[in-house]
Amino acid sequence: MSERRSPTIRRRRLGAELRRQRESAGITIEVVAEQLECSASKVSRIETGHTTATPRDVRDMLRIYGVVGAESDELVQIAREARQKGWWHPYSTVLVGAYVGLEAAASSIRAYEQQVVPGLLETEEYAGAMIRAARPDFTADQVHQRVRVRLGRQSLLTQDDPVDLWVVLDEAVVSRPVGGDEVMRGQLRRLVEVAELPNVTLQILPFEVGAHAGMDGTFTILSFPEPGDPDVVYAENATGGLFLEKSDELQKYSFIFDHIRAAAIRPEESVAHIAKLAEEPLWKWRPRGSPWT
Repeated sequence: MSERRSPTIRRRRLGAELRRQRESAGITIEVVAEQLECSASKVSRIETGHTTATPRDVRDMLRIYGVVGAESDELVQIAREARQKGWWHPYSTVLVGAYVGLEAAASSIRAYEQQVVPGLLETEEYAGAMIRAARPDFTADQVHQRVRVRLGRQSLLTQDDPVDLWVVLDEAVVSRPVGGDEVMRGQLRRLVEVAELPNVTLQILPFEVGAHAGMDGTFTILSFPEPGDPDVVYAENATGGLFLEKSDELQKYSFIFDHIRAAAIRPEESVAHIAKLAEEPLWKWRPRGSPWT
């Protein structure tokens, strides 16, 4: 297993292998559950990676499937690794841990964002201002914890084996002064700096495009280095998010992203536009409180 793998991706991969072994043995989930003296839903959740299997669970399941020896030992070891805590575990109450685990293991990320700068690209000041505005019920400590997590995730862009990031931002993202003039200018300059990294591609989808393929909302497509780990789409919403893994869903979102990036202005032009906005921001054209007509 790659050192880059997070516990989340280990659990997901282990579940897929257990399902493959069960199907190869021609055994139903119900039969496994009966022999393990557990519910069928537990076996199903282990196979989908939604529940962590103990090494004993894995050993017993493999025994039922007739898998022994070195192959069994390797999968039991993976089960042990999957039970380790990711660096984000202390913050599990303030984020979607499953998403951060998948993000940490991804080799490439493609994202479309309609309203805010993605967490991997945010400055500390922008992140704090955005979280406070979006969640006025949060305490100062809750906001601080979320900002720390976002900043911690950003090491993925500069580590020895960095993730390839391709982001398309709706023009609204760079036109709305989150945190006020100074904070937003700093965020725009940060986008220009990050876009210089060879593993980061940044595009702007301009207003003039009108209706487009991404009108249904923000999403992220995560891809992984090993062929056995299929892509995952994460569609975020106010209550958390939705993970999509079916092949037709993945094809749909890949299709949408391709159309969005084709409609967006080219990366070099996008970065030049952002740099210009940092010096001549759109929000300066219409002071707060001025009439629309």
